[in-house]
Amino acid sequence: MNEEIRASYTVSLHYDMRLYRHDIDGSIAHVTMLSAQGVITTDESNKIIDGLSEIRREIELGTFQWKNELEDIHMNIEARLFEKIGQVAGKLHTGRSRNDQVATDIRLYCKEAVQEIIDLVKNLQIALLRSAEANRTVIIPGYTHLQRAQPVLFPLHMLAYFHMFQRDRIRFEQCYARCDVLPLGSGALAGVPYKIDRELVAKILGFGRISENSMDAVSDRDFIIDCQAASATCMMHLSRMAEELVLWSSQEFGFIRLDDVYTTGSSIMPQKRNPDFAELGRGKTGRIYGNLMGILTVLKGLPLTYNRDLQEDKEGLFDTVDTLTTSLDVFSGMVSTMKINEEATRQAAENSYVLATDLADYLVIRGESFRNAHGIVASLTKYADQIGKRLGQLDLNEYRNYSEVFEEDVYEVDLGSSISSRDVFGGTSPESIDIALRNAWNLMESNSVE
Repeated sequence: MNEEIRASYTVSLHYDMRLYRHDIDGSIAHVTMLSAQGVITTDESNKIIDGLSEIRREIELGTFQWKNELEDIHMNIEARLFEKIGQVAGKLHTGRSRNDQVATDIRLYCKEAVQEIIDLVKNLQIALLRSAEANRTVIIPGYTHLQRAQPVLFPLHMLAYFHMFQRDRIRFEQCYARCDVLPLGSGALAGVPYKIDRELVAKILGFGRISENSMDAVSDRDFIIDCQAASATCMMHLSRMAEELVLWSSQEFGFIRLDDVYTTGSSIMPQKRNPDFAELGRGKTGRIYGNLMGILTVLKGLPLTYNRDLQEDKEGLFDTVDTLTTSLDVFSGMVSTMKINEEATRQAAENSYVLATDLADYLVIRGESFRNAHGIVASLTKYADQIGKRLGQLDLNEYRNYSEVFEEDVYEVDLGSSISSRDVFGGTSPESIDIALRNAWNLMESNSVE
């Protein structure tokens, strides 16, 4: 075997160095507790804490000398601590294993990352609500099977995404709670023989609970699965939005214009405004799905407790967090800056048969069964399509050829009446939209995810 390949095979430093703050914070909390419990002296604790603080500054200033031969962030920091304070550095690892140390670091990282994601999701939700507010009266076709189906107000569409991301916020809040468990004090797998105070460490590090089983604590990565799964669902919602932004910004739809910041030109076709940012968001979703499958596959066959396979728990997680956070930021910007072409959306609704359901309802209100009404309007719509007319362009005799129930007031069935009639909670009427927007804003202001 090539010696360079062999030497690098176990190295994780190139990606786990981002855990330096979490590793140092965990170590400082640990030695603070050891001193409080009399396991080490106050002088020893102070020397270790001072040394660790200096190492943190070196890393942040870019003067820290990383050594790949030490494999990971944890050994790099510990080795440097020996260089700075001498043999007293050996006291740092009293009552601690690399197993519970690493588990603590990654939980600290996940808590921080999940909170950032929650904040970014909220920013996107606010962007959606502001877009809805700014375009309260805009009528667009609602689609099923990508076929124009019924007219709706634009805010109803934005609110649909708002509630998707509200569910994402709930999932991430739940993730945070499952990350918020301190494993430190579990040792390698069986606990430690020192009179430690795990509750004190949890308090210093801001953990809400401590782990209840030492074997589970050092081998559990369910919280990473939870974060990856919530991220995959959130990215799926972004991808669905991306698909519509791509379609809506095309010449075929022309519903929106994306800001130039979020489009690019073609290398050969000068007229193009490609929705590259939306397309990339759609594409990056696959990476996050892959990372989720990666951690599930790593964990599926591991016996208790710690196995080196668990080194593979971080790289995919870091990639997912980086991808999702940047995507959320980009999509907030796209939504905030996109312009709605109200004329195009209204024409798309008018130049179609989106009022067919309303005509069926018209007949039902006048005594026809819905199934009969549905058949009548289906035949009427087919006729109108054959002669190249919209439903509203048919004369009364043409209507009455299909049902004697039709009267002059059939022409009162239009886009406005269709939308206004759907005055149910969660519907598209202006009154329903007003209530929905108020409720959504209240939800954001209360910071509740209920």
